[in-house]
Amino acid sequence: MKKIITIGEILVEIMAVEPGHGFTAPIQLVGPFASGAPAIFIDQAAKLGQPCGIVSTVGKDDFGTLNVERLRRDGVDVSAIGIHPTAATGSAFVRYRPDGNRDFIYNIRHSACSAIGLTSEAERLIDGADHLHIMGSALFFDGIVTAIFETTSRIKAKGGTVSFDPNIRKEMLELPGMREALAHALENTDLFMPSGQEIFLFTKSTDEKAAVADLLDRGIKAVVVKRGAQGASYFDRSGEAFAPAFKVEEVDPTGAGDSFGAAFVTCWLRGMEPRKALIVANATGARAVSVKGPMEGTSTMGEIEAFLNEHGVPA
Repeated sequence: MKKIITIGEILVEIMAVEPGHGFTAPIQLVGPFASGAPAIFIDQAAKLGQPCGIVSTVGKDDFGTLNVERLRRDGVDVSAIGIHPTAATGSAFVRYRPDGNRDFIYNIRHSACSAIGLTSEAERLIDGADHLHIMGSALFFDGIVTAIFETTSRIKAKGGTVSFDPNIRKEMLELPGMREALAHALENTDLFMPSGQEIFLFTKSTDEKAAVADLLDRGIKAVVVKRGAQGASYFDRSGEAFAPAFKVEEVDPTGAGDSFGAAFVTCWLRGMEPRKALIVANATGARAVSVKGPMEGTSTMGEIEAFLNEHGVPA
């Protein structure tokens, strides 16, 4: 099977127990949970039995150990995760508001993540890889951007493929070099995976159909639009497919899109028919939102098949 790699942040997430507005008074918290969009993605790919690895850096601390051991246990190649001797592992404090939006306090840019680069271990991981998955959230630091650019070039040069999930908060768009880094990722993408309105980040079109056509005209092989509770759609030059979402009780949506993405990329690389891949990915996302913690709901294929059977969908 093809080996998937990603490059980016690993962190812990510490969550407020009750909804509210920010962190201006003492409140009850739960965590730490293993997290980071690239880490969630690669953990889910590993649990589906896909060969995979991540290039990242954590601190020489308990938060780093928690993450590395979790990824290792689930089958991720952790050989290219560096251990920084002094900087702390990245962190995010999260509180849901009553309307479902979230407040974050991040320590990522100045954490051990800022040391991510192409070490000798990373070089070996890249040499054995067939597919690179790029997360927009990882493009926050020049060193990581450089590593992703170089890895993209090397993967494409040997006939490999690239998938790209913008996964970007509007506040990050104006960071120096961010728009250029996003554009470079798009130019080299085979499979583009925006969420909802993100599809309009890279086109002047205001209509989804026209935006998809524009993206395919640029040489992108396929576009998957994640719609959350409204399901997901797939588009390529031969046609399109749609699969509705599964109705589940939402406990925590954090990481659901990353889990969806990992499931779809894995199925796509295995040659699965697009609508079936969407169904598997929707089931993966649904299981992810049913559990507290961004990485706690990642699923094995057996668990996904059982979920589909419970919902009357042939696995």
